Amino acid sequence: MFVFLQRWIVEGVERSGISEQHRKRGIVTLIDNLRGRLAGPVLGPADDDFATEIAAWNTANQHTPEVAVGLTSEDDAAALVRTAAESGTPIRVLATGHGSATPVTGGILATTSRLTGVTIDAENRIAHIAAGCRWAEVVAAAAEHGLAPITGASDTVGCIGYTLGGGLGPLARTYGFSSDWARGFRIAVASGEVVSANATENPDLFWALRGGKGGFGIVTSMDFELVELTTLYGGSVFFDGPEIGAAVSTWVDWTKTLPETATSSAVILRLPPLEFIPEPLRGKTVLSVRFAFVGDPAEGERLFQPIRDVGATLIDAVGEMPASAIATIHNDPKDPGPGWDRGMLLNEIDAEYVAAFLAAAGPDQQVPFVAIEIRHLGGATRRDVPEGSAVGGRGGAYTLFMVGVPDPSLFEKVLPMAADALVEPLRPWIAAENTVNLAGGLTVPGSYEASWPAETFSRLAEVRAAYDPNMLFPYGPPS
Repeated sequence: MFVFLQRWIVEGVERSGISEQHRKRGIVTLIDNLRGRLAGPVLGPADDDFATEIAAWNTANQHTPEVAVGLTSEDDAAALVRTAAESGTPIRVLATGHGSATPVTGGILATTSRLTGVTIDAENRIAHIAAGCRWAEVVAAAAEHGLAPITGASDTVGCIGYTLGGGLGPLARTYGFSSDWARGFRIAVASGEVVSANATENPDLFWALRGGKGGFGIVTSMDFELVELTTLYGGSVFFDGPEIGAAVSTWVDWTKTLPETATSSAVILRLPPLEFIPEPLRGKTVLSVRFAFVGDPAEGERLFQPIRDVGATLIDAVGEMPASAIATIHNDPKDPGPGWDRGMLLNEIDAEYVAAFLAAAGPDQQVPFVAIEIRHLGGATRRDVPEGSAVGGRGGAYTLFMVGVPDPSLFEKVLPMAADALVEPLRPWIAAENTVNLAGGLTVPGSYEASWPAETFSRLAEVRAAYDPNMLFPYGPPS
């Protein structure tokens, strides 16, 4: 009966013999039931605020759920789950919208943007983070106590979705995956209960939530351990086109010598001639080397010197900096817009890789990517937490990440074909395993299975089946 009702609500399904009129009547009943049980807004497509409620940060994705629900509390989350289960209507979750790599169609889209607030327990170095929070809020709150979260490159990204997928930030080699620092979650599961998942309560679910991404329930909050960190030696330098080849080659050799206290990446940027781009970079193809070192600034300067020795730079913004300014190292976009990306892990790379990479993606090539980044991993990313976690990709030595020209007309065919062509000569260095936050919404065939080791992938399926036997929270490749 459950599967039958789920088909009825979500697909409309003439094939099941249920009329469109009956399907719409079922949606109206569902909305009425939700409005009677939840404090937050419950909206249908005809409501004025519907489009605003479901808007994604990636504006190329137009979500089309049948119902949007704005959660205001754990009670709302529990009531939503119980009501959805009665009708067999699937639930998907939207926080800040950064994780929406593919459109949500049908069912219920629950938004957590109203679940806000960060509380710092300075004595125990724990941040209690509500589901709708972005990293900027946590960074600012922690900095007041001389503490810092192990965050991602962008401080506008939502904390929960990012952490559920593992998360590789500017301090990854020193502190590991961001999910390694998660100490507990509150989550509304398919039974309609809100449960705690940590090392002692529901430890199997806790294991899954640290890297397993989705399909377990609605996370309403997270406890996240902070580190004592007030300053870094870090930032980025920019080389002009003629220096890119030498800089990439030097960077690859240099990464072999770095201690775990240093994390870096090298990214080829093809920048438009627009006013918001700094004048020295405007309209140019450049290489940015990004660097973050935890320790004595003098030692950081010494370690970074081989990169400066490559040659003249257009901008040199590497130096001692507040840990709270960590997002300036990558300077990722802060405003919504259309986006396309694809990422993968690399095994160890060498001079032969550099030659192949520059031949495919170097400054002389005409490719429709605004950014092509190689990020150095290893160090703490290789070590799992003592109790174990579901993170995929601990064996990766580097990442390769491509960001396409933000023109949605290119997203369906041009950018995927260009990415395939760029990647083909690099296949000898591409790892078989990926990590899910790099996998571009699991749209590439096989990317879902490749996001975790086979044993982890199987165990995640078992945990999902145990906590959500009727697949109320669908997760996996878009169908």
